[in-house]
Amino acid sequence: MPVPDTEATAWIRARAPQWQSLAAAAATASQRPRATVDEALSTLGTYRVMTQHLASARELLPGSFLTVALENACASLHAAINRAPRLTGARWLTLLRDDIPMAAASVRVLALWIAALLVASAFAGWWLISTYPELVTLIANPRMIDGVERGHLWTYQVLDIAPPAVLSAQIFSNNVVVTLGAFCMGLLFGLGALYMISLNGLMLGGLLAFTHQHGLALGLVKFTLAHGPVELSVMCLAAAAGTALGEAVIRPVLASRVQSLRRRAAELGPLLLACALLLLGSGLIEGFLSPRATVSIPVRLGVGLGYWTLMLLWLSGRLIPRAHRVTPAAHTSTLDSREASVGRGAGRGGGPAASVP
Repeated sequence: MPVPDTEATAWIRARAPQWQSLAAAAATASQRPRATVDEALSTLGTYRVMTQHLASARELLPGSFLTVALENACASLHAAINRAPRLTGARWLTLLRDDIPMAAASVRVLALWIAALLVASAFAGWWLISTYPELVTLIANPRMIDGVERGHLWTYQVLDIAPPAVLSAQIFSNNVVVTLGAFCMGLLFGLGALYMISLNGLMLGGLLAFTHQHGLALGLVKFTLAHGPVELSVMCLAAAAGTALGEAVIRPVLASRVQSLRRRAAELGPLLLACALLLLGSGLIEGFLSPRATVSIPVRLGVGLGYWTLMLLWLSGRLIPRAHRVTPAAHTSTLDSREASVGRGAGRGGGPAASVP
């Protein structure tokens, strides 16, 4: 309930100098692009003291100009404390070193199952075209079929159509579209991603069987050795992420399906960035190296296995070394002690301890 004016006036005068310094600290925190650990702890201490004074002001002077001003200051500090971190160098490092391997680990089992589905579909495609050769028209256009029947693979003629740089850009954009399609189609309860993987596996196995019938299978394998392992792995990862999205819709872990879907999409977002970066490398390899008939098989195999190993090391979190970390208990104890000292320094002369209602 309101208190007499004399007591309220005395309370305001006693704390006016501190409010001026707190207001300056709040304004600085709101405009600061980045903060050190000490600055962040100081802001937390300022926020704690401001909420204490706000609770006292609401009790002594409800609805007054002073109460509204304190509420605005607390809201500004709350927004500054809870704003999303910017993509600084440290944030990029955390994303590449921690977030992406964590997202990949969450879909590892799904990715292995989807890879098994891709292999099974490839064998099914091989059997289908080997048994019914006329069905090759379902997976290859007439120009490809005519070239293979004449003893020429279409893969080594792409450099005659466009220069390597343009070809790499086209391949990259096409691969990104396929990857995003596998990811987004997972929203259809995971069935869309499974369909895309099965279709690509059938096409891969069918084309290998068709070229084998005309003695060109080794040439097709040679073409895909350098870029194929990572490209197919990225496709499986994207399909696994899409299937995980579908699982979040089917079996939500939060109160609603929408909340569960949003949370899972946020967790898997870094994995899409990793897929895009890996596909960029695959596009460069496929545009500059794979179409060149003069590159030997050992070189192609070395590039393909090396790039695939690099991908595995990155997604497992072993590629980028982590800095030395203190134990969680010691880290928490250090932060608590520093925050407590900041809070005591900022809270001298503050009102009674209370939380914001």
